[in-house]
Amino acid sequence: MKVTYFLEVTSSWCFWSEPTWAELKRRYEGRVAFDWKIAKMQPGDWPVSREQCEWFYRRSGTVVRSPFMLNSGWFEPVKPGEYPAASYVAEAAKDFGFIGDEIRLALSHAGERDGEKTGRMEVAVAVAARTGGKKLNAKKLRAAAESKAIAARIEASTQEFFSHQINQRPAFVLTDDIGDKAVFSGLVKIEPLAATLDAMLADVAAYASFKAHFGGPPTS
Repeated sequence: MKVTYFLEVTSSWCFWSEPTWAELKRRYEGRVAFDWKIAKMQPGDWPVSREQCEWFYRRSGTVVRSPFMLNSGWFEPVKPGEYPAASYVAEAAKDFGFIGDEIRLALSHAGERDGEKTGRMEVAVAVAARTGGKKLNAKKLRAAAESKAIAARIEASTQEFFSHQINQRPAFVLTDDIGDKAVFSGLVKIEPLAATLDAMLADVAAYASFKAHFGGPPTS
């Protein structure tokens, strides 16, 4: 089985979903493959002012009953044709061996908890470099994050996200090798995800048991 997590690094709802993602990985370790991909927010999805950003933060924070409010200090208006750097840096870090969650979590925390301007390339690269230590060269990371290859990869994963007929992040796509697929868009709680994973794993196990007893289907 596989779970693909579609996210935007600077999304508050993706920030709130991280404990669920971590718990899924812990609970299903060795039984499920996990991967994350960037799904770019569209221009109209971004707040237009710091005041509006804080309104969104108050809404999401109270919905999840958070004891703290996210920090809007990272906010700067998104200019036409541009996109905040954090997601590009997180994606580029994969090419340097950081395929887990550590770099994007550091970027998310730096922006949405500490208020660092992670929409700026130099700031996002600095956050990633101090997180990656000696294994992550800032100059090479920036070159990769600004490359056409990374832009193309993010565009492809964004189109993959939209191909599931969804538009809310976080999104979780659950697939198995018997052809089943479940899609969750905008949910941050673990209960529906875990229940669905349990059901899908049980079906996969049942198919494997049947095949062990009876083999494959007749060919004619």
